[in-house]
Amino acid sequence: MNFYVLSLIKAALVAVVLLTLCAYLVWIERKVLGHIQLRPGPYRVGPHGLLQPLSDLIKLLTKEGVIPANVNTFLYLLAPFLAVLLALTSIVVIPFGPEVEVFGVRTNLGLTDLDIGILFILAISSLGVYGIAIGGWASNNKYSLLGGLRSSAQMISYELPLALAIAAPLLIVNSLSFREMVMGQQGYWFGILPKWNIFAAPFPQIFSFLIFLIAAFAETNRIPFDLPEAESELVAGFHTEYSSMMFAAFFMAEYANIATICFVATSLFLGGWTPLWPAQYGSDFVPPILLGGAGLMLLYHASQALRTRKWDRYSFPVLGVVFLGLAALFLVPALKPVLVPLFWFAAKSGILIFTFVWIRGTLPRFRYDQLMRFAWTFLFPISVVNLLITGLLVALT
Repeated sequence: MNFYVLSLIKAALVAVVLLTLCAYLVWIERKVLGHIQLRPGPYRVGPHGLLQPLSDLIKLLTKEGVIPANVNTFLYLLAPFLAVLLALTSIVVIPFGPEVEVFGVRTNLGLTDLDIGILFILAISSLGVYGIAIGGWASNNKYSLLGGLRSSAQMISYELPLALAIAAPLLIVNSLSFREMVMGQQGYWFGILPKWNIFAAPFPQIFSFLIFLIAAFAETNRIPFDLPEAESELVAGFHTEYSSMMFAAFFMAEYANIATICFVATSLFLGGWTPLWPAQYGSDFVPPILLGGAGLMLLYHASQALRTRKWDRYSFPVLGVVFLGLAALFLVPALKPVLVPLFWFAAKSGILIFTFVWIRGTLPRFRYDQLMRFAWTFLFPISVVNLLITGLLVALT
């Protein structure tokens, strides 16, 4: 019975954390883009704009959901639901940490551990194109239809190098399980260099990682590969005819896909929950030091009452105490085996998510012909060569 109760608790926690992450990824992106472009970003709704996602949710919930005339109503309503469902389903096979004991029950820090978890992710990602394609076709709008068709061609084209980039580390670890993939990356060369797949021999897999990352931008329809929703060409593309929460569902699916693809990259190439250096050299003390330092910094700025904005005089002390409390939790021996792996997994995934936002604020959009030419004449051949060399060296060694 404890096993089933624990599984329900884990499922609820993962759902709440993922949905909250999707909401606040919008805030993070707007803040980072604001700083890149030398502007503050959202900061009027709540302290530093932290309540902006809640404000957006209320706005979208209260807006009228307009269904255009002469659309295929069933498929029109199915498309955003399908996009969100497939985006959220992928998370079930991602391991966030090692096996731990909770209430006397041994459990994994993840929802489930499939022996073919990586194939499951590839299958779900290949189905994700249907939500966009169906939405574009069912809208009875030529611009939406063109956006859906371009999206289908783009996602199918970039799935090939994505799958080939994933296959290279699979040859090294010889497993399709995400948990076994992470376990195969434990340990350190020379006592300090992590045995992550991006450093793995034969043939350093950083090339596979870069191919995977480039293809992931196209799979998630992000700049510079956001042709399906190129505003200057297709009037917002496949979701032109969507409004209210149906419009928001497509964007929630996009941000859920970004989080999932970063979780996959962390597990396949960056060692999952394993720390950057061994625990005997103090890696377990990184989370409390960072969180404690952030808390003390916030309290210091709060003490400079005359130099801060009105909101900061109240928000900084509260956030400072929260950060110090989190730092204290990482020092509790009973919680360390759970919290420290989660921290390292979240830190690596967070850096990759920041990279997605950073690229959006840096690179311009490709033309559609450039995008497809890049996939078929450069990225696909490079991924094939990378896989052949890796397979040959694995067979020889």
